[in-house]
Amino acid sequence: MTAVRVDRSVPRPVRVAFDVDGQAVTAPEGEPLATALAIAGLLVLRHSPRNGAPRGAFCHMGVCQECVVTVDGRTVQACLTPVRAGMAVRLGDLS
Repeated sequence: MTAVRVDRSVPRPVRVAFDVDGQAVTAPEGEPLATALAIAGLLVLRHSPRNGAPRGAFCHMGVCQECVVTVDGRTVQACLTPVRAGMAVRLGDLS
């Protein structure tokens, strides 16, 4: 699957770098984190505590909580969290 972005003639925010489990990822500043992770090919964000099944962004509007990740030590919903420079994202680490 190839990443698709809006036509380059459309003004976009500056791209910023952030860390996902030790991997550098870039995305437009302010883009929903769930979207940035999906574009980067990171679709599995955690695993079900019940049966270990992979979980990822589902509703993209903050209702289902399937996209819960850890950002800078806090548990957040990736679909409601805007990308910002330097953020540290941990997938599957909900301790």
